[in-house]
Amino acid sequence: MLKENLLLDSTRPFSDASNIDSGCPEQSSVGVPSSWYALRVSYSRELKIQERLKGLGVRTFVPMMWKDKELVPAVGNLCFAYWTRTCLDEFIRGYGENSPVHFYWDRTANRPVVVPEKAMDDFIRVASTLDKDLVYVTELSGKLREGQSVKVRKGPFEGVEGKIVRIRKSRRILVELPGMLAVATTYITPDCLEIIE
Repeated sequence: MLKENLLLDSTRPFSDASNIDSGCPEQSSVGVPSSWYALRVSYSRELKIQERLKGLGVRTFVPMMWKDKELVPAVGNLCFAYWTRTCLDEFIRGYGENSPVHFYWDRTANRPVVVPEKAMDDFIRVASTLDKDLVYVTELSGKLREGQSVKVRKGPFEGVEGKIVRIRKSRRILVELPGMLAVATTYITPDCLEIIE
């Protein structure tokens, strides 16, 4: 379950019958920048929605993990899309009343959750390794938030920023998508890290 300050904008049932014509064939409308949006996809159809968005030329990400030798979504019913709000609104409306796709809403700001680009890029870099030792965290305790802020100086995660945390008796870097969830890397040696003041 994702953080309490996130709210689904609708809870209508899903129907496979849909005629999607987004009206936004390009990654973004002219002069309107794209952003990373968190989408709630009902009935575990995140991979189908991801394929439809990719078919429209939209950059997407669904965190995946290995489970019993099968690659499955790491966080159920979640898909990220890099597109404009207007185009995503049209895409969602294209499903009609029974849309399986909805924005996650930030109740404090009263708008869809927009993930900062640097945080999303770092999250994708870590999650895309598909390492079996990655840990996804959907509820961040105060203890996890207290870690020292660092930047990885070398290795496969060079440039990734996060906090040093201890999970499963191992020092890791926790990369957080503010207010949503986080992923913790595999063990990283201290000589690869630079403290961020």
